[in-house]
This record gives sequence, C-alpha cells and structure tokens, in this order.
Amino acid sequence: MGMLVAISFFRNSGLFEIISNGISFVFSNIGVSKQITDSLPVAMLRPFSSSGSRGFMIDAMNTFGVDSLTGRLSAIFQCSAETTFYVIAVYFGSINVKNTRYTLGIMLLVDLICVIAAIAVASWFF
Repeated sequence: MGMLVAISFFRNSGLFEIISNGISFVFSNIGVSKQITDSLPVAMLRPFSSSGSRGFMIDAMNTFGVDSLTGRLSAIFQCSAETTFYVIAVYFGSINVKNTRYTLGIMLLVDLICVIAAIAVASWFF
C-alpha cells in the first residue's frame, strides 16, 4: 500500500513528468525517435508498479492511438518486464531472505535488456 501511495505522490507531484521530459530531451538529442521516447514512461515505471505503468500505457494509447508505434511499444513494455521491487519485497519477504545480494542489480539489468529488446522488436515488426 505504501508503494502505491508513494507512486501516486510521485506521479501527481509533476516530478515524474520532469524526469520523463528530461530523458526524452536527452534521447531526442542523440537521435532516438519521438515515438520511442513517448513510450518510455511505461518502461520507467514498470519495475515499481504494474498498475501505474498500465495507466501510462492506456494514456499513451489514448493519446497516440493503439496502432501507433508508441502504443504498441507501450504494450510490449508492459508485458516484457516484471515489477522488480514488488517481487523482491513480497517473494523474498515471504521466505525471510534478508540478504538479496545481487538480485536487485541483476533484475534491473534484465529490465533494461527487456526495454532494449522491446524497442528492437517493435522497430523491426512495426
């Protein structure tokens, strides 16, 4: 419940929009398509909250259309990554694991690989 409240504050405060716009600005300056950067908020929020990233996915689909690259890429991001922090908190907490060692780093690396693979697949197919 605390995670949902924190994400709601983060999203409603405008801080997430500032970070998202900054990342979009950086990626647009290195030549990444605007359609790809418009779908990045889904990928950024997915490790924290499934429902939050689903909200961003629905917003992207309403704004840009379901058949747009942004809409399709948002859907791929939604399906290709896991809610990393939830998995660590619930699954490791249920079996009383105190030292997660490299779990967080590896899971975030896998999330990054999923984002890169999703961009490659979406660009290739669509």
